[in-house]
Parts: sequence; structure tokens; C-alpha cells
Amino acid sequence: MDEQTALPEDAPVCASPLRRRLWLALGYAAVGLGIAGTVLPLLPTTPFLLLAAGAFAKSSPALRDRLYRDPRFGPLLSGWQAEGAIPRKAKAAALVGMSVSWAIVALTASRPLVPILAGTCMAAVAVYIVTRPSPSTPAPEGAASDGATAVEDGGNVSALRNEA
Repeated sequence: MDEQTALPEDAPVCASPLRRRLWLALGYAAVGLGIAGTVLPLLPTTPFLLLAAGAFAKSSPALRDRLYRDPRFGPLLSGWQAEGAIPRKAKAAALVGMSVSWAIVALTASRPLVPILAGTCMAAVAVYIVTRPSPSTPAPEGAASDGATAVEDGGNVSALRNEA
């Protein structure tokens, strides 16, 4: 890996086989939820991928590296880790998703306090999202930080299982 694509130091891998398997299972579950979040408007993607990266760092650094090199998820993770940045498209998607969610809650709630509380929480999250910087060096759309690796192995989730 060169300087630009180098990942931060790995956390020590768990010595206990049981704990390692639990971290690995958590990582796979988080990747699954992150993938679901790419197509389900109300499910976030990035927090689950951050969780997966942390779990894989404790169980399988190779899977963690693979996640960071994925053409779809790698730029999100790298931008967040390097500078706490959220891309503009991700911000817009999050805000639209929260707005639609709040509208559904407001229209279906039986008590007026429910939309008020939900709106307050969503407003706080929206302020947090909007105040995060955008990545300073945006990667080209659909490009991984290390394109050669992503092309070689196809960049699909099934390859994750082969490296475990």
C-alpha cells in the first residue's frame, strides 16, 4: 500500500477464538445492515460500516482492509476516518430520509408528543450531519482508493467470505 491508501494501525486481533468469532459475526452482520442501508431509505449505511471496520480490525484485519478498498464503501469510511467527513450526496440522502420519516410519524402518530420528540431527535442528528465537513479530496464516483485491488477481486461481498 502506498502513503495515500495506507490504513491506520490495526487494533490487536483477539487472542480468544470465541471472542474473535463474535467480532467476526458482528462485522458480517454490520456489513449486511450497511448493504441493506444502500437500498432502504430509512436505514443508515455509514454507521454500520464503521462498526464493521472496527469489528473486523479485532477479528480479521484482511477483511477490514478489504472493506476500506471496496469501491462503494471505502471512500465513505476513509473520508470519515481521515477527517470526519460526510459526502454531500450522503448528507442529502440522510436529510431526505429523515424528513420522509418524520412526515410519516407526524401523519400516523396518535399523540402530538410523538412527532415533537421524533422531530427534536431528528433535528439534532440533522444539525450534526450538516456540520460535518465534506471530503476535501473527493474520489471519482464509484472509484476505490486502490482501484487495482478492487478490480482484481470484483469488489463484491462474496469475496469477503473467501478471505476469512
